[in-house]
Amino acid sequence: MTATLGVAGVGTAEAAPSKKYPVSWDFRSAIPNVLNQTLDANWSPPGANDPSCTLTEERPNPVILLNATATTQWAYSAGAPYLANRGYCVYTFNYGNITPIPSFPIQGLADIEGSAREISRKIDQIMRRTGAKKVDLVGWSQGGGLLPHYYIDFLGGDKKVDKVIGIAPGDHGSTGDMLTYVRYFIPPFGPLGYDIFKALFPAFAQQAQYSDLVRKVYGNGDTKPGPHYTTIVTKYDEIATPFTNGFLEGDNVTNLLLQDDCPVDLSEHLSINFSERTWRHVRNAMAFATSRDRTPTARVGVR
Repeated sequence: MTATLGVAGVGTAEAAPSKKYPVSWDFRSAIPNVLNQTLDANWSPPGANDPSCTLTEERPNPVILLNATATTQWAYSAGAPYLANRGYCVYTFNYGNITPIPSFPIQGLADIEGSAREISRKIDQIMRRTGAKKVDLVGWSQGGGLLPHYYIDFLGGDKKVDKVIGIAPGDHGSTGDMLTYVRYFIPPFGPLGYDIFKALFPAFAQQAQYSDLVRKVYGNGDTKPGPHYTTIVTKYDEIATPFTNGFLEGDNVTNLLLQDDCPVDLSEHLSINFSERTWRHVRNAMAFATSRDRTPTARVGVR
């Protein structure tokens, strides 16, 4: 593992950060403080939303981290400080709240099309505040799959996004380890239960394989010209299943399977976002090129 942790090195020297933030690579360490963090409406992970952060020629794009379904900003208590320590201006926020409580600890459950409009407004605010011409999006699960893809495809995000990086992304929909098929096996209660679930928690149902939204987003191709897409996938994913759905097709795509360069990496859908190897891949994907100087990249992984 020591040798593989290096992952492919980036070609440019890293900018020296003005601050050093603590990074914890243990998913379990985030759990005890989740409630306190989410109930504080002003809380954001270390390194994120720093008003003193300034974009540079080496780091010209704000990095916006998009949460997974049923999580909030705590999801990036490892990724945000890791990137901030390397000179990136990192931004987080919550979206998809189905309650009237702004700091409700479980978010990302609302209708994904509405959430996409919500993040569109947030991205515009960040671009105005920083003066950026483009942003980089890094998302986990929904935040790396349907949500940014809808924003890019239907809300003009293809003109604003330089790079989009999906960590265990819910591309092409998920079977939820076959749970989505229950509605077919237990008629009539299966379909009824599914419809109730869909009404209460739209984002879960919309991410099911073959959902109407999945067909709408991926039906005419996986990508749009402009952004570069990177997927970081694990074969041990037990939620975004089958894991091969996470890969994309397109000339502007890099697909990465964590086990290709480290067969003993046991990351699954939750721990992948707290893996240092994951975030080294994220860093390399963002250092790969800017939209002003981009060359084709090899695709890694299988579809």
